Amino acid sequence: MRKIRNLVVAAILLTVYCQLPADLFAQQNISNSKFQQLVEELPTPNNYRTASGAPGHKYWQQKADYVIKAELDDENQRITGFETINYINNSPDALSYLWLQLDQNVRAKSSDSYKSNTHTIDGDLELNELAYFVNHGSFEGGYKIEQVKDKSGLDLKYFINKTMMRVDIPSPLKPDNSYTFSIKWSYNINNHVEIGGRSGYEYFEEDGNYLYEIAQWFPRMAVYDDVNGWQNKQFQGRGEFALSFGDYKVSITVPADHIVAATGELQNADDVLTKKQIERLKKARSNDQPVLIITQDEAVQNEKSRSDKKKTWIFHANNVRDFAWASSRKFIWDAMGVNINQPRTKGQGSNKVLAMSFYPKEGNPLWGKYSTRVVANTLKIYSVYSVDYSYPVAISVHGPVWGMEYPMICFNGARPDPDGSYDEAKKNSLISVVTHEVGHNFFPMIINSDERQWTWLDEGLNSFVQGLALKEWDPQFRPKRGGIKNIISYMKGDKSKMVPIMTNSESLLQFGKNAYGKTAAALNILRNTVMGKELFDYAFKEYCRRWAFKRPMPADLFRTMEDASGVDLDWFWRGWFFTTDHVDMSIENVALLRLEASLPNSLVKGEGEKHHSLNKLNDNNVENSHLSDIHTEYPGFDIAILDKAGYESLYNDLTGEQKDLLGKGLNLYEVKFNNIGGLVMPLILQISYEDSSEEVIRIPAEIWKKNDKQVSQVFVSEKKAVSFKLDPLSETADTDVNNNYFPRRVGEGRRE
Repeated sequence: MRKIRNLVVAAILLTVYCQLPADLFAQQNISNSKFQQLVEELPTPNNYRTASGAPGHKYWQQKADYVIKAELDDENQRITGFETINYINNSPDALSYLWLQLDQNVRAKSSDSYKSNTHTIDGDLELNELAYFVNHGSFEGGYKIEQVKDKSGLDLKYFINKTMMRVDIPSPLKPDNSYTFSIKWSYNINNHVEIGGRSGYEYFEEDGNYLYEIAQWFPRMAVYDDVNGWQNKQFQGRGEFALSFGDYKVSITVPADHIVAATGELQNADDVLTKKQIERLKKARSNDQPVLIITQDEAVQNEKSRSDKKKTWIFHANNVRDFAWASSRKFIWDAMGVNINQPRTKGQGSNKVLAMSFYPKEGNPLWGKYSTRVVANTLKIYSVYSVDYSYPVAISVHGPVWGMEYPMICFNGARPDPDGSYDEAKKNSLISVVTHEVGHNFFPMIINSDERQWTWLDEGLNSFVQGLALKEWDPQFRPKRGGIKNIISYMKGDKSKMVPIMTNSESLLQFGKNAYGKTAAALNILRNTVMGKELFDYAFKEYCRRWAFKRPMPADLFRTMEDASGVDLDWFWRGWFFTTDHVDMSIENVALLRLEASLPNSLVKGEGEKHHSLNKLNDNNVENSHLSDIHTEYPGFDIAILDKAGYESLYNDLTGEQKDLLGKGLNLYEVKFNNIGGLVMPLILQISYEDSSEEVIRIPAEIWKKNDKQVSQVFVSEKKAVSFKLDPLSETADTDVNNNYFPRRVGEGRRE
């Protein structure tokens, strides 16, 4: 091997000296390595959460069962309620007190959310902005807690700390025991159009009706888990919810002419629906196209009603983490059956889900055409990539809330113009928001992450799968979030206005671009470029399977993806999730080394201040080649002066096979790559040859392990190259393509 190495040097007769700064080759401090393992960043595995990312053999989680009776006051836009909670302590700890979430207190006049939000008045103040400031100050929001009692009817001491309430129980709740208590409460419903929020009502002046979307409406148990203890971070409006699974029995009393949509299954259809509606609902269960339970004409007629009677709708929901509902006289209602285990092939299951939509006439014709069909598509595709949808119903409701999710039900916007017309943008907005919010049934309603702490672990994963579902709906669909090109402008932005993905929900900057867009884009790159679809899909589905109806943390995702794929991804998680680095890789230089089997007759020293880095060596001389396709200059090279006798001695010692290899006239292209943005990524290089053919070479990110600032690689070909291009299919979110070409292309614009 030493002889052939020496002979190659002699035969090439050309050595390119590239003097790099010494610090590029200095040994890096391991704490700065892009490939340092995530040891300090991730929690130590234990009996509850394993090093593989799976739940441990002692994993536990609490359970909270609810029996709730509530009444909607349509005259005063108010809800009164009485609930009984049975809290089951599955932890190994004795609990001295219980914490509950009082989310409606975020709308109290004294709310920290109002005080800590920042606002500006830029130029003219619009009326809706004025209404926001005025109404937030005048609205009497927040709970009025009338009583908290144990199951014997004795008063319990409690303390309300803003959006959290501590209930002091007489003696510690021991492991494997339960505690039952009750709360009586009421609150005013906010006008969502004026105040905003995640729920509320919309008033339709034309017909004098209200449409209510009700959520975070009852005092709910806070989470107690193995990671945080009590998750009692205050609700400030952005960080969403940490909730325990439980069984719900909910009775909702509303005006008799209202229609109610809710989490769970309706228990008393005979009491609240007409015979015709019941027959239509039965037909819808077995139909693969939407069936109208209440038509638009019937809904318009119902708008005119003003019943002074009441009806109570009863719903049961098992193993859910929350409960939400909607009510109005205005609802049109359609439904269809969905075979969840039959997304692509018939005869593979019979899990029938009832997909439904409730919407006022103001949503038509857009909603009648698309909403329920999109619900069905979402359930099917998400079940392919995560876990089978396991609840009996999935509902999309149109009202004032643009997009918000709860178990089995979500609230969605996108409304046509008053004359019923809509453009492609509005249609796509509806399809996108329904897909996203229904998709939340999987993340976090089934795969139950802590939204109060980590927005990205549900929003980012959901946005990623949303993109897959939208592509199944229409291969030409272009999701606004998750696309590689869509995230580039953010990635190359002002770092002082960014935080890593791994940032608490309330402290995020550029909320949507970070937790939604960057996370989804990262997962797309991980799937398509780093791991490959087969490995990624298997590992991602394993994460979903392991943590369905459990409480995953970020480390559980990171570890499971590696455990199920056999791919070390610590460098990827570190770069994309723990830093604000961006991708900007460049081709700094290309040098050509050409093998020849004969010694030239004349040897000359290279002259001139600059010579082209791509050079050819003829049989009889050495010359600087002005290749027509290569225009980039390189600062200097030296011609090696060799001893002819030494060359011949080396050559004569070669075997015939080695002489044949040397005589092939191979071209060795040394390509130098720079990492400018700091985020290490695979190198995808396209080489275009003189005969118009092309070759794409994929180099894993591990090429940067020993030097994450500059690396070089040699590519061998019998063909003559005319150009080199990095990231030819725009797979890596590279923020600047000007430096992705060799030779450089004049006038090539920056990638947006």
